[in-house]
Order: sequence, then structure tokens, then C-alpha cells
Amino acid sequence: MTHPNLTIVNHPLVQHKLSLMRDERTPGPEFRRLLREISLLLTYEATRGLPVAMRPVTTPLTEMQAPMLDGPDPVVVSILRAGNGLLDGVLDVIPTAKVGFVGLYRDEETLRPVQYYCKLPTELAGRLVIAVDPMLATGNSSAAAVDLLKSAGATQICLICLLAAPEGLSWMAAAHPDVRIVTAALDSHLNEKGYIVPGLGDAGDRIFGTV
Repeated sequence: MTHPNLTIVNHPLVQHKLSLMRDERTPGPEFRRLLREISLLLTYEATRGLPVAMRPVTTPLTEMQAPMLDGPDPVVVSILRAGNGLLDGVLDVIPTAKVGFVGLYRDEETLRPVQYYCKLPTELAGRLVIAVDPMLATGNSSAAAVDLLKSAGATQICLICLLAAPEGLSWMAAAHPDVRIVTAALDSHLNEKGYIVPGLGDAGDRIFGTV
């Protein structure tokens, strides 16, 4: 089972950068730089449906009606801690976005998410809310984060992740089929520890040097 609102960004630049990130020899600073660059490209796809309106603009040659963003600023929600590796890249593209944080960690025995923090902007309804987390593995943490966002009023949610596993997509399809998912790759499966295979290891450890 896949997800009805899945988009895999197969752009050559995205795939090249992802391949470099998969390499275990890629050092932490390079890994972080590549993740930020990929997040820029994934954000373009995630925001494809933002509304625009025609506004008057005076160019050096003439006046014209030009398309500009219309509506409330989007919200970006980082699913801690690894989501922070994507956050700056998204904000590079949408500098006016409001920012929220959801703190979840995975119980290594049950693989279930445990919440330890939640701070969200007000008035989420009517805004595009972009949740960011590098790995959609079991789907438990992502689904729990979306539960919190919906409880806070979010109605238009997109999840940006670097990698997704079939198990995570199935979980999200059952729990939140309305949520858009934008990812750079759909990998093969999860191993017995719940890690994505072939994957790239623990994204948080590689981002923050806590391997």
C-alpha cells in the first residue's frame, strides 16, 4: 500500500545530492549542507499549490500585472530533532513563514513515538502547514505529529521528508490520507530495528554528529 498524495521528486540534482548523503564516508558538515540544499528543492514542490493573485508591478520598461503570493503565510513545523536539518532550507525559500516545533522521540523497544515538546503558531486553519522530518520510517512519529497539527486547527498539511519507507507510507495512508507527502526517494523496507533500508543511517546522528 502506498499513499494517495505521495510525490517523489526525481529531479537529477535531488537524486545526486541524496546519493552523496547516503555515502557513509560523507562527513557531517557536508551532510548538513546537502540536506539544506535538498530541502530547498523539495520545498518548491511542496508549495506548488500556493495561491497567487495578479498585482501591478512597474518594470524598467513598463507597467504590468504580475503574479504574487496571496493569502496567509505558510507555517513550517520541525519534528525534533532531525527536522531542524530541513528547517533552514525551507525558510530560505519561505522567509516569512511562521515556525513551530513538535518534540517526539522513538521508544526503541516499542518503536512508538513519545511526545516531550509542542510549540505551534496560532491560527493554523487556512494556512499551508509544512511538517519537516528527514525520515518517514514506521510512520508513527509523523502520524502523531500530524495528529497534533490537526488538533491545533491545521487543515492543509504537507509532510516533507528526505526518505520514505513503504511501511511508513502505509501507516500514513491509513491515518492521514489527506496529507500530502513530498519525498526524494521511496526506499525498499525497514529492518528489524525500524531503520530505512538502504537508507542513510540515523539522520539525526549524522546531522548533529552524535553517532
